[in-house]
Amino acid sequence: MNVELMNTDIEDIVTKAVHKALLAAQHQFIESGWLSLKDGAKYAGVSYNTFIKFREMGLQVCEIEGIKRVSHKEIDRFLQDHSF
Repeated sequence: MNVELMNTDIEDIVTKAVHKALLAAQHQFIESGWLSLKDGAKYAGVSYNTFIKFREMGLQVCEIEGIKRVSHKEIDRFLQDHSF
């Protein structure tokens, strides 16, 4: 078997494994109920800037030592409260 072909195969296998591991870790973190503000914006389906405006409108965010997190439940509550 050609060495270049083997290296390409190995790279493909490693890339797929890393991608799969990252998706699993992200899924596990999301299931924990707490998101970064960037991921919270994705969850809410809005831009990061709009999400920051939501904070100004009363979206509650947890901040510990400068690290900000928001829960799924809080995002859902906020969107429900502001729906008409």
